[in-house]
This record gives sequence, structure tokens and C-alpha cells, in this order.
Amino acid sequence: MSIEENKALVRRAFELMNRKELDAFFQLLDPAYVAHYPIGDFPLEQAKQFETMYFAAFPDAIATIEDMVAEGDRVAIRVTWRGTHKGEFMSIAPTGKKIKMTNTLIFRIAVGKLAENWATIDELRLMQQLGVIPTQ
Repeated sequence: MSIEENKALVRRAFELMNRKELDAFFQLLDPAYVAHYPIGDFPLEQAKQFETMYFAAFPDAIATIEDMVAEGDRVAIRVTWRGTHKGEFMSIAPTGKKIKMTNTLIFRIAVGKLAENWATIDELRLMQQLGVIPTQ
């Protein structure tokens, strides 16, 4: 795939997540997909469970891709998530609080699918916004 096709695939993935079309989003993932998160590596089924849990906790979550660069089979993005904490998230009861966090992700594309993802997630800011960790 070309660099532009790779970038379009990543854009499509986020469009589907923003519309909460998770089954269609999961179809974009390679069967050998691995998400490398700060809390550990998640193979496909675990990654699906995490994404499903995230959208249950933040059902109105919307991602805005702020920056995107690509080279070869890699696409890097900086994305801002906004939403409301309406469901349990990592054992945290719903708070009703609004969240805004920025993540940086690098995707590896293989045969027209998202094959791998390395993510840095602003977990500290998220936990502060949920009131779990003090801001001072």
C-alpha cells in the first residue's frame, strides 16, 4: 500500500470508532494484531475487549486527529479524545466528568490492515480529570 493509502486506513479506523461502529473497526485489524499499550501488550482479542470497555465507559467519546505523518508501513498520529465518563472504567465508577486527553500512536500497516499499534496515553491527566489523582 502507498503512504496515502496507509494514512486513509488510519483515518477510516478513527471515523468508525467515532461512529461507534466497533465491529467494522475490528475488521480493519489484522488477525495477528498487537496493541502495545503502557499497561502491556494486547493481542487482538484483548485489544477488542479494551476498546469495547473504553467505549462503554465513555460512550460519547470522539477522537480528533490533530497530526498525522507517515513513512513506509508506519503511520503516526497525535489524537485528542473528548468524552464523558458514564460507565465503569478500570474499576472506577462513573463520575459523569468530562475528559480530554491526548494520545500519540504509531500504527504498522500490513496487507491493508492495521497490524500493530504503539501508544502513549496521557493516563495521569485522565486520572486527574476523573478525580482519582489530585492535580496538585
